[in-house]
Amino acid sequence: MEPKIGLTKEELSKSIKDLTVVLSNEMILYVKTRKFHWNVTGNSFMELHKLFENQYSTLEETIDDVAERISELGGKAIGTMKEFIKHSILEEDSNFINQNEMLEELLNDHEKIIIQLRKFIKNAEEIEDVGTADFLTSILMDHESKSWILRKYLS
Repeated sequence: MEPKIGLTKEELSKSIKDLTVVLSNEMILYVKTRKFHWNVTGNSFMELHKLFENQYSTLEETIDDVAERISELGGKAIGTMKEFIKHSILEEDSNFINQNEMLEELLNDHEKIIIQLRKFIKNAEEIEDVGTADFLTSILMDHESKSWILRKYLS
């Protein structure tokens, strides 16, 4: 059954399309952060191991929330890695790298997501999908916080 929440089918479709990209970005970043958690080595091993675990745990919650938002708007969430890779602006990387490169890569990915989220918030505001705009704003703020923490390690 189609939601009747004051948005046209076309407007709902636009929000669902943007949310699908958000879901894909979150999933790729989750997998990458988890990989770094498993493979970090060096002097700050335990600290970064715990940091990455904290970050992927909150990303996991965000992934579920985004998928549910897609469903709330009448869409169906994608669910395969092939689909996530297709829709994400992030690149999957299979190289094992040192601590600073891990931190830099995660920081760059968070910043790419932040920039794109700002565009998607604007898209949602233009069609008066204030629920999605507010939802995306909370995700943006979480990425800003994670970016700040990562940036502090690289300062």
